[in-house]
Amino acid sequence: MKSSTPKLIVISAPSGGGKTTLCQRLLRDFPTLTLSISTTTRAPRGQEKHGKDYYFLNSDDFKKRIEEGHFAEWAKVHDHYYGTAKETIQSSWTSDRPVLLDIDVQGADSLKKTYANQCVTIFIAPPDLHALEKRLRKRGTDSEDTIQKRLKNAEGELKHASHFDHVILNDDLEKAYDALNHLIRSVLSPSSPAGGNDPRG
Repeated sequence: MKSSTPKLIVISAPSGGGKTTLCQRLLRDFPTLTLSISTTTRAPRGQEKHGKDYYFLNSDDFKKRIEEGHFAEWAKVHDHYYGTAKETIQSSWTSDRPVLLDIDVQGADSLKKTYANQCVTIFIAPPDLHALEKRLRKRGTDSEDTIQKRLKNAEGELKHASHFDHVILNDDLEKAYDALNHLIRSVLSPSSPAGGNDPRG
């Protein structure tokens, strides 16, 4: 048995919960992490690029890949499909690198069932729905209809938070990141009470 077991570090949150920002900081501070790039049928937002932020597919191509067993997990969220390729996980594990996934609650559930012994799930919770609405409006990328849809879905996602291994409250980004940083260090270096040296120096 390998001394360092491959891990899936799965981070979920409602839209606007801050998980993407937090994941970007983790990748900067933990160079051993490999980001799993999700596949989606939604259109790119802002400066998002194919192959860097997401793999963008049309619905027919996505459904074909579902039939071919291409995905380790997939779900339909906010009227669009999202999925994680099995190949992404396996290629990282071949090089013994932990995989970081920034995915929705449904995807986190699926991965937890499939990779139960190698998966750590973390939910990033907003202070409340009002704060979440303010963040969604501030980012200025969604229509009113989309914002309302995301808020409605967020209610169910927040109720699901107790199913995760860990919950981190994001009422202050720096405090939330400090908590997340400490948690990831303990996951990657479980033999050390503090999780090893702080990668930020």
